[in-house]
Amino acid sequence: MTSTPLAENPLLVSAEATVDYAAVRPGHIEPAVRELIAATRQAIETAAGRGDAPDWENLVEAIEDPSERLHRAWAIAGHLNGVVNTPELRAAYNDCLPLMSEFSTWVGLHHGLYARYRALADSPLYGQLSATRRRIVDLALRDFRLSGVELQGEARKAFARNADLQAQVSQKFSENVLDATDGWTLLITDEARLQGLPENVKASARQLAQKAGEDGWKLTLHMPCYLPVMQHAQDRELRQTVYRAYGTRASDQGDPAFDNSESIESLLALRAEEASLLGEPNFATLQLETRMADSTDQVLKFLRELAAKARPSAERDLAKLRAFAAEQLGLGTLEPWDVAYASERLREQRYAYSDEELRPYFTEHQVLQGLFQVIHTLFGVHLEACDAPTWHADARIYRVLDAQGEELGRLGIDLYARPGKQGGAWVDSERSRRRHGSALHRPLAWLTCNFAAPHDGGEALLSHDEVITLFHESGHAMHTLLSRVDDPGAAAFAAVEWDAIELPSQFMENFCWEWGVLQSLTRHADTGAPLPRALYDKLIAAKNFQSGLQALRQVEFALFDMLIHTQQHGLSISAVLDTLDQVRQEVALLIPPAWHRFPHAFSHLFAGGYGAGYYSYKWAEVLSADAFAAFEEQAHPDADGTRNVFDPATCQRYLDEIIAVGGSRPAAASFQAFRGRAPSLDALLRHSGLVQSA
Repeated sequence: MTSTPLAENPLLVSAEATVDYAAVRPGHIEPAVRELIAATRQAIETAAGRGDAPDWENLVEAIEDPSERLHRAWAIAGHLNGVVNTPELRAAYNDCLPLMSEFSTWVGLHHGLYARYRALADSPLYGQLSATRRRIVDLALRDFRLSGVELQGEARKAFARNADLQAQVSQKFSENVLDATDGWTLLITDEARLQGLPENVKASARQLAQKAGEDGWKLTLHMPCYLPVMQHAQDRELRQTVYRAYGTRASDQGDPAFDNSESIESLLALRAEEASLLGEPNFATLQLETRMADSTDQVLKFLRELAAKARPSAERDLAKLRAFAAEQLGLGTLEPWDVAYASERLREQRYAYSDEELRPYFTEHQVLQGLFQVIHTLFGVHLEACDAPTWHADARIYRVLDAQGEELGRLGIDLYARPGKQGGAWVDSERSRRRHGSALHRPLAWLTCNFAAPHDGGEALLSHDEVITLFHESGHAMHTLLSRVDDPGAAAFAAVEWDAIELPSQFMENFCWEWGVLQSLTRHADTGAPLPRALYDKLIAAKNFQSGLQALRQVEFALFDMLIHTQQHGLSISAVLDTLDQVRQEVALLIPPAWHRFPHAFSHLFAGGYGAGYYSYKWAEVLSADAFAAFEEQAHPDADGTRNVFDPATCQRYLDEIIAVGGSRPAAASFQAFRGRAPSLDALLRHSGLVQSA
C-alpha cells in the first residue's frame, strides 16, 4: 500500500480545522497515526520529565494538544472502517491497531506521568482547580491504576500484552460479524414465496438482484430486510431459513472462516487475566470500578427483581400469543421463527393496524424536520444542513446553532444500511468541546443508523421503531454537542459512567409517543397528511404490546453478560452456551433452538465496549423514565387540548443539569440536581405497563 506525503495528509490538519472525509484514503491512516503518536509521546515525555511543580498548564494542557489530534485521526479511521469498510481500509486500520494499543498501554503504564498527576493531586494547587478539573485529575489517577501503572516486572509486560491482544481479537470479532452478515444472501425466483412482504422490501430485494445480474429477489441478513421477513413473510419455511442464517452468523454452525467461537474464548480469558493482574476477582468487578452500580451483587439483584416484576405480564403475553397462533394461524407449535410473524398478526387483529400501515407517514424528510423541532424546543438550538465533504453520498453534515446563530458543533448523519457498513445504530464523537486559551474547539459527532435506503427515486420511509432509534441516537449526539464543559477529560463520552450514558438517549425516545410531536414527525408519502388521531390512538394502545416479553429479553442478555464476566478464569465456548441456557431457564419464556448461536454475533459484548455492562440499558432506563416523568408532571394542555410536555423551566433544568454538564460530576449528582431526589423505578414500570405486575 503506497502512503501519501505527510504534507498532503487530510488526517494531519490542525485540531480546530475541518477534515475532508472524502479525501481520506487508506494510505493516509498509518503515516498520520505514526506521526501523531510520536508527537504525543514526545509531549508526554516532556511533561513527565519536568523538574518544576506540576500544574494544569504544564501537565494536562501540555499533553492535550497533541493527544487531541491523535484521538481525532484515530476516531475518523475507526468511523470510516465502520461505515465504508473496504479490504484496503480494513487492512490499514488493522495495521494501526497494534500501534494504538501499544501506545495506549504505554501511557497507562507511564510511571513518570502518573507521578506528576499524583503530585498535582497532593499539592495546594489541586484545591485551587475548578471542581471539573479536580474530577479530571481524580479520574486520571483512577484510570492509571486500572491501566496497571502500579504493576511491576512480568505482570507489567503481561498487562501490556493483554491489552494489545484484546484490541486485535475484538476487531476480528467485529469483522467476522460484518463478513458473515454481508456474505449471506438468498435468491428467490418464485414471487409467491414473498407473499406478505411489504412492497418496499420486495422492491429493494429486486433491485439488489438486478445489481448482481440475477433474475428474482435477493434477501439479505441486514436488518431492513431481515426484520420484515420475520414479521411479514407468510412462507414459514422462508422464515425458518432466514432465522437460522441470522441466528448462526459468525459461528460453528456457519462458514468456519467467520466462526467467532475462538474469539469469544480468547476475550473472556484475556478479560479475566486483566482483572486478575489488577487484583480484582473478575472482569465484572473491574468494570464496575467506573460505573454507578456498586457491585456485581447489586446489578444481579436489580436484574432479577426486574425479571420478577416483568414475568407475570410476559407469561400473559406468551399465553395469548400461543393461543392466537394456534387458533387463527394454524400454528399448533409456536416456533422461534413464528414469534415475530404471529406477534405482528396479533397486533394487527387486536389494534387494527400494522407497523407497515404507519410507515408511509414517517417520511425521512419530515421525521428529521420533526426531530430537529423537538431538539429546538428542548434545548433552544437548531440544526442547519451545510455543504461539507462526507464519507459517503448518503451522509449529510449539519451545523448546530444557538439562538444567536453561533455554531456550537457539527453533526454528521448517515442513515442507510449498505454492504461494508457495520450493522446497528450508534453515535461516535470525532472531537469533544475544548477551550484552549482564546480558541474554542467545537464538538463534532456522527449519528449512524441502518434504515432501508429509498429506491426508484422515492423517499426513505421509516417504521415507528426506526423513528425511536433515530431519537435515541440523537440524545447521545446532543449530550456531546451541547456540552458546556471546556475540558475534554470531563466530556460526556469520556467521563459519564457507562451505566448512565444511556440516560439522554433513552429519554429522547419518550417524545416519539407524544401526539403533538407525532403531528410534526408525520406527512404521508402520497397525501401529505399527518398521522390521523385514530391511528395514533391504536399506536398508543399497542405501546406496551408484549412489553413483559421484551423486558425479559433484555434481562436475559444482561444477566448472561454479567455471569460470563464474573468468572475467575475464561470459559470454553460450550460453557458460554451452557451459561446462556441456564440464564434462559431462569428468566426466559421463549427458548431458541440448540443450534442458535446468539453470543457469536453479540457485538455489544465482544466488540462494542459493553462487556459486563449490558445491564446499563435497563439501569439507565430507570433514570430516563424518571427524568421524563418530571416533564409529565409539569405538562399542560395546548389550545386544542393536546398534552404539551415541553415546560420551559423543566427543559432548561434538564439542559443545565444533565446535558450541558457532561461528565464534570458523577451522574448520580447530576440526576439529583435535576430531579431533586434519587431515581425511582416507578416511572419505568408505569411507562412499560408493568405496574399491575409489580
